[in-house]
Amino acid sequence: MTDPTPSQEIDAKLAGLGDWRGQTLSHLRALIHDALPEVVETVKWKKITNPLGVPVWEAAGILCTGEVYKGYVKLTFAHGAALPDPAGLFNAGFGGGTRRAIDLKEGEDVDADAFKALMRAAADFNRAKKKP
Repeated sequence: MTDPTPSQEIDAKLAGLGDWRGQTLSHLRALIHDALPEVVETVKWKKITNPLGVPVWEAAGILCTGEVYKGYVKLTFAHGAALPDPAGLFNAGFGGGTRRAIDLKEGEDVDADAFKALMRAAADFNRAKKKP
Protein backbone atom coordinates (compact mmCIF):
# COMPACT_ATOMS: atom_id res chain seq x y z
CA MET A 1 0.00 0.00 0.00
CA THR A 2 1.33 3.44 -0.89
CA ASP A 3 1.28 6.45 1.38
CA PRO A 4 -1.47 8.97 0.70
CA THR A 5 -0.58 12.07 -1.29
CA PRO A 6 -0.68 15.42 0.53
CA SER A 7 -3.91 16.23 -1.33
CA GLN A 8 -5.45 12.97 -0.09
CA GLU A 9 -4.30 13.79 3.44
CA ILE A 10 -5.99 17.18 3.20
CA ASP A 11 -9.15 15.51 1.85
CA ALA A 12 -9.16 13.20 4.89
CA LYS A 13 -8.59 16.06 7.32
CA LEU A 14 -11.46 18.08 5.86
CA ALA A 15 -13.82 15.11 5.74
CA GLY A 16 -12.92 14.22 9.31
CA LEU A 17 -14.00 17.61 10.58
CA GLY A 18 -17.57 16.97 9.49
CA ASP A 19 -18.75 20.50 10.26
CA TRP A 20 -18.72 24.08 9.00
CA ARG A 21 -14.95 24.33 9.48
CA GLY A 22 -14.30 21.56 6.96
CA GLN A 23 -16.79 23.14 4.55
CA THR A 24 -15.18 26.56 4.93
CA LEU A 25 -11.64 25.30 4.40
CA SER A 26 -12.83 23.17 1.45
CA HIS A 27 -14.37 26.27 -0.13
CA LEU A 28 -11.17 28.29 0.36
CA ARG A 29 -9.14 25.40 -1.04
CA ALA A 30 -11.31 25.40 -4.17
CA LEU A 31 -10.76 29.16 -4.56
CA ILE A 32 -7.00 28.63 -4.21
CA HIS A 33 -7.07 26.05 -7.01
CA ASP A 34 -9.24 28.34 -9.16
CA ALA A 35 -6.75 31.17 -8.73
CA LEU A 36 -3.63 29.04 -9.11
CA PRO A 37 -4.18 25.75 -10.95
CA GLU A 38 -0.44 25.02 -10.57
CA VAL A 39 -0.53 25.30 -6.76
CA VAL A 40 1.15 22.47 -4.85
CA GLU A 41 -0.52 21.08 -1.75
CA THR A 42 1.65 19.84 1.10
CA VAL A 43 1.09 18.90 4.71
CA LYS A 44 3.56 20.13 7.32
CA TRP A 45 4.09 20.18 11.06
CA LYS A 46 2.62 16.80 11.98
CA LYS A 47 2.90 16.12 15.70
CA ILE A 48 1.23 14.10 18.42
CA THR A 49 -1.27 16.86 19.16
CA ASN A 50 -2.01 17.35 15.45
CA PRO A 51 -1.28 14.04 13.69
CA LEU A 52 -2.90 15.16 10.43
CA GLY A 53 -0.65 18.20 10.25
CA VAL A 54 -1.36 21.55 8.64
CA PRO A 55 -2.46 21.93 5.01
CA VAL A 56 -0.07 24.18 3.10
CA TRP A 57 -0.38 25.67 -0.38
CA GLU A 58 2.83 26.45 -2.23
CA ALA A 59 4.01 28.10 -5.45
CA ALA A 60 7.72 28.99 -5.48
CA GLY A 61 7.50 28.78 -1.67
CA ILE A 62 4.76 28.78 0.95
CA LEU A 63 1.73 30.86 0.03
CA CYS A 64 -0.51 30.10 2.98
CA THR A 65 -1.46 27.55 5.58
CA GLY A 66 -4.95 26.43 6.55
CA GLU A 67 -5.66 25.74 10.19
CA VAL A 68 -8.86 24.93 12.02
CA TYR A 69 -9.66 25.91 15.57
CA LYS A 70 -12.77 25.40 17.65
CA GLY A 71 -14.32 28.73 16.70
CA TYR A 72 -12.68 29.70 13.41
CA VAL A 73 -10.71 28.75 10.32
CA LYS A 74 -7.40 30.56 9.81
CA LEU A 75 -5.49 31.06 6.58
CA THR A 76 -2.07 32.47 7.35
CA PHE A 77 -0.14 34.03 4.48
CA ALA A 78 3.61 33.59 4.83
CA HIS A 79 4.37 37.03 3.36
CA GLY A 80 1.01 38.66 3.92
CA ALA A 81 2.46 41.95 5.16
CA ALA A 82 4.08 42.46 1.73
CA LEU A 83 0.89 41.81 -0.25
CA PRO A 84 -1.67 44.31 -1.50
CA ASP A 85 -5.02 43.79 0.24
CA PRO A 86 -7.35 46.45 -1.18
CA ALA A 87 -10.46 44.49 -0.11
CA GLY A 88 -9.24 44.27 3.50
CA LEU A 89 -9.40 40.48 3.71
CA PHE A 90 -6.65 40.28 6.32
CA ASN A 91 -8.20 40.53 9.76
CA ALA A 92 -5.57 38.87 11.97
CA GLY A 93 -1.83 38.52 12.41
CA PHE A 94 -1.03 42.21 12.43
CA GLY A 95 1.36 41.87 15.37
CA GLY A 96 4.27 40.61 13.27
CA GLY A 97 6.11 42.18 10.40
CA THR A 98 5.79 39.35 7.89
CA ARG A 99 2.67 37.19 8.14
CA ARG A 100 -0.99 38.16 7.91
CA ALA A 101 -4.07 35.99 8.33
CA ILE A 102 -7.71 35.69 7.45
CA ASP A 103 -9.86 34.32 10.28
CA LEU A 104 -13.35 33.13 9.38
CA LYS A 105 -16.01 32.22 11.93
CA GLU A 106 -19.07 30.12 11.21
CA GLY A 107 -21.22 31.73 8.53
CA GLU A 108 -18.49 34.11 7.34
CA ASP A 109 -17.04 34.05 3.84
CA VAL A 110 -14.53 35.97 1.76
CA ASP A 111 -15.02 37.91 -1.44
CA ALA A 112 -14.03 35.19 -3.92
CA ASP A 113 -12.51 37.52 -6.51
CA ALA A 114 -10.53 39.47 -3.91
CA PHE A 115 -9.30 36.22 -2.33
CA LYS A 116 -8.16 34.83 -5.69
CA ALA A 117 -6.36 38.11 -6.43
CA LEU A 118 -4.63 37.85 -3.05
CA MET A 119 -3.54 34.28 -3.83
CA ARG A 120 -2.13 35.35 -7.19
CA ALA A 121 -0.31 38.25 -5.52
CA ALA A 122 1.22 35.82 -3.01
CA ALA A 123 2.44 33.57 -5.84
CA ASP A 124 3.82 36.57 -7.75
CA PHE A 125 5.64 37.71 -4.60
CA ASN A 126 7.23 34.29 -4.16
CA ARG A 127 8.28 34.09 -7.80
CA ALA A 128 9.85 37.56 -7.67
CA LYS A 129 11.69 36.59 -4.50
CA LYS A 130 13.18 33.51 -6.21
CA LYS A 131 14.75 35.46 -9.10
CA PRO A 132 18.54 36.04 -8.86
